[in-house]
Amino acid sequence: METITLDYPIDVEGERIDVITLRRPKARDLKHMETAKGGEIAKSIGLIANLAELPPSAIDDLDASDFQTVSDVVAGFLTTPGSTDTSMAC
Repeated sequence: METITLDYPIDVEGERIDVITLRRPKARDLKHMETAKGGEIAKSIGLIANLAELPPSAIDDLDASDFQTVSDVVAGFLTTPGSTDTSMAC
């Protein structure tokens, strides 16, 4: 699990969210991402929403810099220790 403090908090269903906690992805999460409709960013939003247990609309509302930070954390989950290969990354 990784907790990210947002620089630009969002409101989700009337609740202010200033941190997002992501669980590590499972192979099934990557499989779902692969079969999801849309482009790479839409697929990344779906994966992040799933890992954070938030609706995709909440991830849509992230500031671009917060989205990049969260995406970087997810990419870090997808590399092996000592590797820089993020070919499956968001």
